Amino acid sequence: MTVFDKNVAATASIILAITIGIGAFGAHSLKEVLNSSSLITFEVGVRYQMYHGLAILFLGLVPLIPQQLKKKIFWLFITGIIFFSGSIYLLSMNEILSFDTSVIGFITPIGGLMFMVGWILLAFGILTLKKR
Repeated sequence: MTVFDKNVAATASIILAITIGIGAFGAHSLKEVLNSSSLITFEVGVRYQMYHGLAILFLGLVPLIPQQLKKKIFWLFITGIIFFSGSIYLLSMNEILSFDTSVIGFITPIGGLMFMVGWILLAFGILTLKKR
């Protein structure tokens, strides 16, 4: 396992631990202050963060994908988590925050696009693997 792969897997583990904390925060603390629609939206952010944290863990543990491609996919997924899940968290809490989060709404689909491009690159990497 390369140093990069170890760092990717460790980063994924941290992301997943943070995701559990964010999910628990939403389930226990926000349940009292957000309406059900906002809470469901918040949970979407948690779900996508969890999916992509697991995908990053996979990326760090699978040695067959070339390093350069792994780096691209890693950064697309990290950026996607920040843009997609991060903006979803803020947008869902708009009613309790002291500022209007709707101005960042355009970031959410950019994050989704980052996820999609990352998955397409991963598929490309898998499909172009050489037989051993």
